[in-house]
Amino acid sequence: MCITLGYAQQNSYDNKPKVGLVLSGGGAKGLAHIGVLKVIDSLGIKIDYVAGTSMGAVIGGLYAAGYSGKQLDSLFHVVNFDKIINDDLPRASKTFYERDNTEKYAVKLPFDKFSIKLPSAISKGHNTYNLFSNLLIGVSNIDDFSKLPIPFFCMATNVENGQQVVLDKGNLPQCIMASAALPSLFQPVLINNTVLVDGGVVNNYPVDEMREKGMDVIIGVDVQDGLSDRERLTSAPNVLLQINNFRTIDDMKLKVGKTDVYIKPDIEDFNIISFSGGEDIIESGNDAALAQLEALKALPTYQSDQAKKEFKPTNLDSIKINQILIKGNENYTRAYVLGKLKFKNYEKISYKDFTKGVDNLVATNNFDAFEYQLKKTKNSEGYDLIANITESSVRSYLKFGVHYDQLYKTAVLVNVTKKKMLFKNDMVSLDLILGDNVRYNFEYLIDRGFYWSVGLRSRYNQFDKKVSASLLLEAEEIEAKNLNKIDLRLRDFTNQFYLQTLFRRDFYLSMGIEHKYLDVDTENLAGINNNAYSFGSTDYLGLAGNLKLDTYDDFYFPTKGVYFDGHLNLYLFSSRLGSDFKNFSIAKANMGYAFSVSNKLAFNLQTSGGFKFGDKSDRTLDFALGGYGNHLINNFIPFLGYDFMTLTGNSYVKASFSADYEIFKKQHITLEGNWSNIADDIFDTGEWFTLPDYTGYSLGYGVETFVGPIQLKYSYSPELGASKWFFNVGFWF
Repeated sequence: MCITLGYAQQNSYDNKPKVGLVLSGGGAKGLAHIGVLKVIDSLGIKIDYVAGTSMGAVIGGLYAAGYSGKQLDSLFHVVNFDKIINDDLPRASKTFYERDNTEKYAVKLPFDKFSIKLPSAISKGHNTYNLFSNLLIGVSNIDDFSKLPIPFFCMATNVENGQQVVLDKGNLPQCIMASAALPSLFQPVLINNTVLVDGGVVNNYPVDEMREKGMDVIIGVDVQDGLSDRERLTSAPNVLLQINNFRTIDDMKLKVGKTDVYIKPDIEDFNIISFSGGEDIIESGNDAALAQLEALKALPTYQSDQAKKEFKPTNLDSIKINQILIKGNENYTRAYVLGKLKFKNYEKISYKDFTKGVDNLVATNNFDAFEYQLKKTKNSEGYDLIANITESSVRSYLKFGVHYDQLYKTAVLVNVTKKKMLFKNDMVSLDLILGDNVRYNFEYLIDRGFYWSVGLRSRYNQFDKKVSASLLLEAEEIEAKNLNKIDLRLRDFTNQFYLQTLFRRDFYLSMGIEHKYLDVDTENLAGINNNAYSFGSTDYLGLAGNLKLDTYDDFYFPTKGVYFDGHLNLYLFSSRLGSDFKNFSIAKANMGYAFSVSNKLAFNLQTSGGFKFGDKSDRTLDFALGGYGNHLINNFIPFLGYDFMTLTGNSYVKASFSADYEIFKKQHITLEGNWSNIADDIFDTGEWFTLPDYTGYSLGYGVETFVGPIQLKYSYSPELGASKWFFNVGFWF
């Protein structure tokens, strides 16, 4: 629709009519607004007020802050919408406990008062909020939106009473988030103690509110859905969307008549999540604006001496944080919050570290929202950080996982986790693993971040496996009994009381007391009363330490990052030998480095080694190489080309190299090689530095699923002249 503007030729600049711009909501279809803005800018049209709802609020808010249509076009071509919508936090920002959550459990459900409590939305909107805060930091000190480069307001819905709310003051990123909080996709936003969701629920096209601002001419861009015919109503979501559109479409019949220049892009082939079609959607907005070119040309323009200045986005490489004000924390202390953020007053840090610190706090899952403003400090360099925290009311969770591999066979994982059980910062977790080999993992942790945390963990692990006889028998026994393989049954019960801390931002250090009960037997040898022969039911007592650095971006298919995991165990007592026991210790470490050469191809280099020192007569905790897997217990080390626990010795070195090519999204072809020397005392004999005695190679296929990776590997060992297949489903636990 176009109305001829007879007043557009007025000569006095001050008497020119005021032009308002109204941008409707429509999800991904709202990217068409950018195409319209590019045309408006190219004509030099002076916009005096901007209003928007939902995606219209996002585009309109950025435009009002000073971004041009061309700059918005460049910006939205590089935004990863999947990442910001799904709250995909970098793995390196998560605590080791939260990494376990994402790398062990397929399903995680809040649990309260013996009933499942479903989350309020798919996304908390953390990454989206971070993006808006970064883009709008240049206007972060403006709380009155009428004082933005172009005055602005947006619409939201009070979800408690269904009334519309006009947002024209406050925290601009937060207000934009509230206007765009599509129910079920983004959680509601709390502003001035009012719970707000997407403004499109009640007012998707605020033309009346714009007229009340004193605008003479209104340009309106409508990207709402029209009514679909029966051929398109083939699914429940489409039917629900159609029902919701009845009201908004009826409203538009009246509002179109109140719009002076009505622009309706042709975007019927797209929906609210068609972000992959962004380029075509933007182009459709451009075409629709050009169709109204004559009407747009009649509008007032900037005078040459008052032309709109090109906005220069603030690009902060580093930031100085002066005062830090934390609001809303009740159960978590200020020290805890700052410990997760890793910020200090009057500290200058990179903006990358600032964003990482915010991610660290959110990744604890102890907070439903962390909304912040960076306010330019008056008469001083740097910013004050003002943060509002909404603590999560959920304290209990039920989690589930499934897995299959050739060592533990089938397994179903059920977990119960409870936070703040005894203290504000504590957590208790119990894994019960049911299947061919029943197991459990228990952990209690009082988390104090950079301060010393206190923890208790307990684990029961078991499996039956045919293994090399040399793992437990001396050479003379093997020859006398003519055994190459034995059917090993292992039961491991391990308990630790430990202290742990973080230092230098990324290193994790723990140390404590360890008790281990190990029961190993076999039915290949006759024991007392013809029962299974026992290699020993032994209690060990000693000290354990662990130093860990893990910046891999993905545990199973890393494309960048470094990894170090070092362990030292000192065994001070053994029940089997009693007073004849002599101390022994085991040290081991694994290091890795992953890097990419393209967005498809990544490489991972790893090396590991370990040795026993002190008394070496007890062989039950020696190293055993073979098989494919992760999180294997004790000193069992994966080694492709050989079956589990085939190669044994009290010391070893291993190197491996893998190439990972992502042929399709989340589908990987892998090529791997590993080389090792393992025997007794190789660091004394110098054999650790010789050519490898054992090698193995594999070609594999892996696909990422919500239950974890599904992997198939064909491996081959030149020494054996034989091949071996490995297959696993789901996260390892």
